[in-house]
Amino acid sequence: MILLGAKIALFILIASFFLIMVRLLKGPSLPDRVISLDLLAFVALGIILLNMIITGEEEYLDIVIVISLVIFIATVAIAKYLTKGGKND
Repeated sequence: MILLGAKIALFILIASFFLIMVRLLKGPSLPDRVISLDLLAFVALGIILLNMIITGEEEYLDIVIVISLVIFIATVAIAKYLTKGGKND
């Protein structure tokens, strides 16, 4: 039953991945594209995690944790850059 739910969630995440790609390419402004890129990265990590649940392999868990921390730090840095307007303190 859990595997069926994981497969359904995987299908939903793959569909949302493609919808986010449309927003990334079509985004009217830079902040919209940054947010969609951040969401795209986290959806990709969710796909990797669901694939780990379905296959039963746990080798990629540490890599997913490190990549999610790097994505979060990069998002904070880009948000600070956008709020300052590209000027240094």
